[in-house]
Amino acid sequence: MTEYSPKRRRGRPKKDQAGHSETKAALLRAGMEILTERGFCATGIEVILRQVNVPKGSFYHYFKSKEDYGLALLESYSNYLQTQLNRALQQSHLSGLERLQQYMQNAAQAMQRHQFARGCLVGNLSQEVAQLPPSFRQKLSGVLADWQQLVTQCLELAKAQQEIAADSDCQQLAYVFWNGWEGAVMRAKLEHSTEPLTAFSDFYIAAINTNPH
Repeated sequence: MTEYSPKRRRGRPKKDQAGHSETKAALLRAGMEILTERGFCATGIEVILRQVNVPKGSFYHYFKSKEDYGLALLESYSNYLQTQLNRALQQSHLSGLERLQQYMQNAAQAMQRHQFARGCLVGNLSQEVAQLPPSFRQKLSGVLADWQQLVTQCLELAKAQQEIAADSDCQQLAYVFWNGWEGAVMRAKLEHSTEPLTAFSDFYIAAINTNPH
């Protein structure tokens, strides 16, 4: 027996539905901007609401709680960063390691463009995890695992292209990459400099590259 599924209506959503979606998206954008600069625990919802001009009483129309909002932020941020990763890691004219270098270069330029005020939301929340609800720990681990998988695939390509050793454990190398990269992002924010990012990029690529130029 086939489960009945009503057909989706064509055309634009109703005006109130569209407005709801736009306001929710604006709250998520504001949250990502503010919370990549500040801590989650120390930031009140009021700060975010003022930026998008949404009354406090209306917040719970979009999110059940601050916890629910934080988890939605993580999902939105993860999707955003996966888009940035894919943009760099799927450039067919570059080799596997060149694609990874391109991602790191793009990220360094973005931090510099925002004057090092913004870091990584996942890295920021990971530092606060002891103060956050248990649901955040699971979500953060899942997000990092997704990002790690994308880098693993890139490194598998590099292995096939003989840029890294044939016996390389690409999953482990991807795990090490994110551990080091998140630390470099944190220090770049601290020092207001791309030097920690450049130093990590150069060291990591040199350490695994079997064909240095």
